Amino acid sequence: MGKTTNNLLLAGEQAVNSVTDSDTLDGLTRSLIEHTSVQIGEDVEDSEECSLGCEYLCTFQNIVKLHHDTCDELGIPRATVQELLNDLERLLLGIALMKEISPRTKDLLVSFGERMSTRIFAKYVNDTLKEPAKQYDAWDIGFVSSDEFTNARIDYDKSLANVKEKLTFGADDTPHMPIITGFLAKGEATGAITTLGRGGSDLSATIVGCALGLKEVQVWKDVDGIMSTDPRRAPNAVTVPFLTFEEATELAFFGATVLHPQAMAPARRIDMPVRVKNSYNPPGAGTLITGSRDMSDVLLTSIVLKSNVTLVDVMSERKTGFIGFASSVFLTLRELSISTDVVATSETSITASLDPAQLWSRELSSEELKEMVETLEEKCQSKVTLLTNKAIVSLIGNVNRTAEILMTVFTVFHAEGIQVQMISQGASKVNISLVVDNDEADDIIMRLHREFFE
Repeated sequence: MGKTTNNLLLAGEQAVNSVTDSDTLDGLTRSLIEHTSVQIGEDVEDSEECSLGCEYLCTFQNIVKLHHDTCDELGIPRATVQELLNDLERLLLGIALMKEISPRTKDLLVSFGERMSTRIFAKYVNDTLKEPAKQYDAWDIGFVSSDEFTNARIDYDKSLANVKEKLTFGADDTPHMPIITGFLAKGEATGAITTLGRGGSDLSATIVGCALGLKEVQVWKDVDGIMSTDPRRAPNAVTVPFLTFEEATELAFFGATVLHPQAMAPARRIDMPVRVKNSYNPPGAGTLITGSRDMSDVLLTSIVLKSNVTLVDVMSERKTGFIGFASSVFLTLRELSISTDVVATSETSITASLDPAQLWSRELSSEELKEMVETLEEKCQSKVTLLTNKAIVSLIGNVNRTAEILMTVFTVFHAEGIQVQMISQGASKVNISLVVDNDEADDIIMRLHREFFE
């Protein structure tokens, strides 16, 4: 997430915990705006409002300053974003008065960053670079999603058709550069602003590319493409030059945060290459993601880690002959809106790793976990055990060479005294996942990376 998004979320949290007197809030807000407009360079942390339980006003002032300074530096009028800043001020005041921030409100709150930055950039391209450009909010060109706030599911068929219609220029249209807000849509039922989860701008980009039939989509990040592992865990990590859509999807789902897990879905539809590049290193080749590639010399592509995982072990009390045991477990989890990552099954037991993040949108509370255990035991006539503080180490690569990969892995594990608590080979045939203790995960990543890549 960007700096502005983090500040917006911080301001929302601070507003919930701010003073409650409406007259005080209204007066402080007016005072702050006046202070901001004439003394924008002052240290906002020392302002009177910050000492009166209204820290959110100081965070808001920082957001105002950032965007005003950006406009000044680019030589465009502050009025470009002022209306949105006024709307943001009123929203934060409303959160402070209501003392709550719902998922729907949170999506509206974080949308301000994209909406302001795209307006600034469009104005700069038009006025300074003298190139025709037009700003679009995602819903202006027809991005439609479910109403699952903070992690909405895009309606591909409707969105692709809408985007194609809106961004296909006719003979009488003036060609221009579309500058579009990423990771946003509007819910089909409510018409409210939704977000597509962390990294959702990647998905926005591939949807536009698919709708317009582009030859390639480039996604610019702050790293040199997809890495062989997280460089914070293995300093000698290297850029992976080529990936398939399957590999990229598995990497994203199992812990690599460079791409959104669903970003490859639109690209697959038209076999559209996706290139991941580094904004701070434009000449770098980055990573090219395509439908297929030569895997003959590939053993392992990347190692990814998903930490702080909870395993749920469901043991049938009927022992044998329980027809429909697996379906009853997964239907129950579905009813509770709980998804799973890695699964191992037998006739009488199922062990699954929970995906508490739901693509990073939330974490399962202890109350939800307790309800899950009780419901599974009742509906599935089983004994349920939770195993916490686990981690999933996923090996993405040429699973046609599974024996070689696992021989190296278990040689390392035997030498280090590491116990594997669960193993699964993905149906995608590009992924082997192993569940280990969380406190061993970092050492495992470093050791495996040394064996496979160094």
